[in-house]
Amino acid sequence: MLKAGSKAPEFSLQNDEGVDTTLTDLLQDGPLVLYFYPADFTPGCTMEACSIRDIHNDLVAVGLKVAGISPQDTDSHTRFRKEHNLPFVLLSDPDKVAIKMYDVDGPFGVGVRRATFLINQDRTIQDAVLADIMIGRHKEFIDKAIVLRETAGKRGQSAK
Repeated sequence: MLKAGSKAPEFSLQNDEGVDTTLTDLLQDGPLVLYFYPADFTPGCTMEACSIRDIHNDLVAVGLKVAGISPQDTDSHTRFRKEHNLPFVLLSDPDKVAIKMYDVDGPFGVGVRRATFLINQDRTIQDAVLADIMIGRHKEFIDKAIVLRETAGKRGQSAK
């Protein structure tokens, strides 16, 4: 897994609406919480996505954007977003291009590791967490990112 201080690799993946989206696009208006997850509609991934949904307003209030990446196709992502009212973009990586670049491919190439990155606009990874089964650690990580942005005086500065 890429570590804090590393440069986040550029990628281009289709979002849940079938539009090509790059890391540069996602960073255009501010820092990004980028999370990798194994699969849509699984209990753990649904819990993780919904916990991020539930704090999304706090993320936006401090100027953070969110995007999730998994190997499912755009149709699966569209259904997953609609069913769970997810207010953030999901990116499809069926060939595991970004998954491999961020070094979160599963053991022996099977599955995807559950990882979350906080990426600054200059593509520097500010912080990262890897917790495959301890899903709550990802929400704690995102809560910490919100607090860091608040203490830096970013509250009320929404992403444009």
